[in-house]
Amino acid sequence: MSYPKRTAALASAAALAGSAVLLSAPAAHADVVDVNYRCQTPIGVKSAVSPIDIKGVKNGSGYTLTMSWRKGVSSSPVELGKGAMTPSASIRLGGADSGTLPVSGPPNAAAIPANTPIRISDLSGTYTPKRTGKVTFTPSTLIIKALGTTTTCTPANSPKPGLTLDVTAAGGSSSASSSASSGGSATGGTLPQTGPGDSAIALGTLGGTVLLAGTAGVLWLTRRGQTVRR
Repeated sequence: MSYPKRTAALASAAALAGSAVLLSAPAAHADVVDVNYRCQTPIGVKSAVSPIDIKGVKNGSGYTLTMSWRKGVSSSPVELGKGAMTPSASIRLGGADSGTLPVSGPPNAAAIPANTPIRISDLSGTYTPKRTGKVTFTPSTLIIKALGTTTTCTPANSPKPGLTLDVTAAGGSSSASSSASSGGSATGGTLPQTGPGDSAIALGTLGGTVLLAGTAGVLWLTRRGQTVRR
């Protein structure tokens, strides 16, 4: 094979290798899951089924997780005025990590009529990986505080994970090599808005590294061919 043809072949192979890296990179997997809540209220037990969506966005060394309810749960025998109800919840970790992630959100922005399903606002928290690997996030307990009372809702079914992330711990430790028993750390509350660009930039850099490596090989072969012809 002539040097020009070999140069072209290597350049094509390097470009294809970079594309393969981008295409094969793992992505987060999310599902909307139905949670059958059994709520212990001040006036007795109430039940409600709500689809729940959990999303995760890379945020520095951790992830911002947001838990959203598609339908209302529980109800109040009296009207709940604006700001009278404060929700919070927990997300159970599984897979490479363990423990629970607390999520919280603002009080109700509008009054909730009596005997009406209570719509829960989006709840958010920050997850910081302590172990490397695939981590699952499953809806767990919901707590509603209103008018000096507390309603605790627990899943009566066994919901499947709503989100799976492939994470890397700060020290690169894995679930197989780490002897720590504690799970990832988390904080609740209002969090800054972030985008998913971090992961895309990292993957693009990796693909570019493969392409640059192939280009270096092409330049070496070209110079070698010129030396032989002299």
